[in-house]
Amino acid sequence: MVLEIKNPSANGEAVLHRKSNGVSSVASDGHVNFGSNGTVVEHDSGGDTLNGEDSITVGAVDAPDVITKKERQREMTFQDMYNNQGLFDEDDEEDSDWEPVQKRVEIVKWFCTNCTMVNLNDVIHCDICGEHRESGILRHGFFSSPFSQAADLTEDICLQHPASISSTAVGFDERMLLHSEVEMKSHLHPERPDRLQAIAASLATAGIFPGRCFPISAREITHEELQMVHSLEHIQTVELTSHIFSSYFTPDTYANEHSACAARLAAGLCADLASAIYSGCAKNGFALVRPPGHHAGVKQAMGFCLHNNAAVAALAAQAAGAKKVLILDWDVHHGNGTQEIFERNKSVLYISLHRHEGGKFYPGTGAADEIGTNGAEGYCVNIPWSRAGVSDNDYIFAFQHVVLPIAAEFAPDFTIISAGFDAARGDPLGRCDVTPTGYAQMTDMLSTLSGGKLLVILEGGYNLRSISSSATAVVKVNFFTSM
Repeated sequence: MVLEIKNPSANGEAVLHRKSNGVSSVASDGHVNFGSNGTVVEHDSGGDTLNGEDSITVGAVDAPDVITKKERQREMTFQDMYNNQGLFDEDDEEDSDWEPVQKRVEIVKWFCTNCTMVNLNDVIHCDICGEHRESGILRHGFFSSPFSQAADLTEDICLQHPASISSTAVGFDERMLLHSEVEMKSHLHPERPDRLQAIAASLATAGIFPGRCFPISAREITHEELQMVHSLEHIQTVELTSHIFSSYFTPDTYANEHSACAARLAAGLCADLASAIYSGCAKNGFALVRPPGHHAGVKQAMGFCLHNNAAVAALAAQAAGAKKVLILDWDVHHGNGTQEIFERNKSVLYISLHRHEGGKFYPGTGAADEIGTNGAEGYCVNIPWSRAGVSDNDYIFAFQHVVLPIAAEFAPDFTIISAGFDAARGDPLGRCDVTPTGYAQMTDMLSTLSGGKLLVILEGGYNLRSISSSATAVVKVNFFTSM
């Protein structure tokens, strides 16, 4: 695993190193890379060599002759410049392609506060999600509108369960909001703290949480529990980020000094929710957690994911007594990490519905012929979509004809949903068309399995309005079915 560290330079010097023997370069903005064995490669800002490599220090002061020339130019009047044309002849070649009539055209862009995607300046509403460019969604907090699409389903369930006290548990901790990308960019990273805040505000507006669902106290997962899922090297590498201001596992997977703690909290909440549900302390639950987890494999963090929360929850349920666990992953991206962890395990059935497009859609895994290995063939079921724009009808059809028949035959004792909401309508990465009603219907179908012992774990989803409305629709189903 390669972990790229970013430490601000103390003196502004740019130090360049040639790559050698697996050690990455130190770039001009102070990037420092870790070797593949996870050991720290320290760098002195004064320009010392790194592991015997040649280094070149680029100073911030101009050479004396350059300074003299600049000073002389500043002191000259326009008439002096014409009288001393020879002083500037050496620059003529550099300006030979300059045309006085040429105008610089600057394209002004703005980034959507709801889905983070770029738009041209003359567009008032986001091309992807329709959000107004002056939206106050982040300035004033997000409170979702009534869920008219999901109302029929949840009202029917409400009539069947008239009680007002729910045994639905929700796991959330504000410390997970501290996990964020440190590097300042004009384009926000799609996996951002606002995702949790939007869902939490939506649940509060609906009167579900806090209030009618009960909270699970947050606990950081232990190293011993993590080692049931991840390698020791992976765990140590993630922990190392606690001492570093900013770092990257992959170009899209960031960490700051709070990220390791946030990942431990997320995994700990998922483990405790699974134990509480299986033991009967809660009927079902929703893990409002980040960073997400289903791309995190045995040895690597990737795809915004650090620890695999669903895998940790599955093993926690088994530790509590469950013999067979179903993980249903409806995130628009294939959960390559979850599949890798359980592809040799017949006690965990992993089913994923995702965009694949012949391996061209991230992460490229999840073809229909990936079914498990080493005697566990058939315990990985992949339903790959060949295009964008997949809708409720596509998912419901797949549930009715593939997911539920296989799940019923497996007969799980415990069910986990890796609930990414990036197949939702308006998501900038998924580009599909699933509605809150669709997510509610799929949740209702899965609640018939495992005696209703169901844990929903947040994965992806990057349109604040769609993830909050979709997540709330799902929790409403859990809430009413547990009454």
